[in-house]
Amino acid sequence: MKTRDKEGLKSLGKKTEYSQNYAPEVLETFENQHPDNDYWVRFNCPEFTTLCPITGQPDFAELRISYIPDKRMVESKSLKLYLFSFRNHGDFHEDCVNTIMKDLIALMDPKYIEVTGFFTPRGGISIYPYANYGRPGTKYAALAEQRFAVHE
Repeated sequence: MKTRDKEGLKSLGKKTEYSQNYAPEVLETFENQHPDNDYWVRFNCPEFTTLCPITGQPDFAELRISYIPDKRMVESKSLKLYLFSFRNHGDFHEDCVNTIMKDLIALMDPKYIEVTGFFTPRGGISIYPYANYGRPGTKYAALAEQRFAVHE
């Protein structure tokens, strides 16, 4: 069994310190042990919280992050800390979903990724933003187009 001792992870196994501001720098990766396989990794985050940038009132959502890794994978505790950093950050629902996706692309350069936010109703309206990305020039770009076309 391989250990992660040499990965240089800073959060895993340490006392948890929560950022009070948007903090993409807390995200960490580790080496994918199966880069030759295509497989899905899915995170279901049912307690995502951010602030409305206009009213300052809290917004709540379930986030679903699914990706096909390449060489690097996001470490789950660092992802939790990153998502927690939105708690006092004011952004619209659509911006949160796109920011999270872009930060994860910059972090680990996945073959494919999609992020969906299922935000609870505000004023009687629920908003479910969806964003995806497939590596350009590969079959994953076609996958992104296909999944985007049939997304409901």
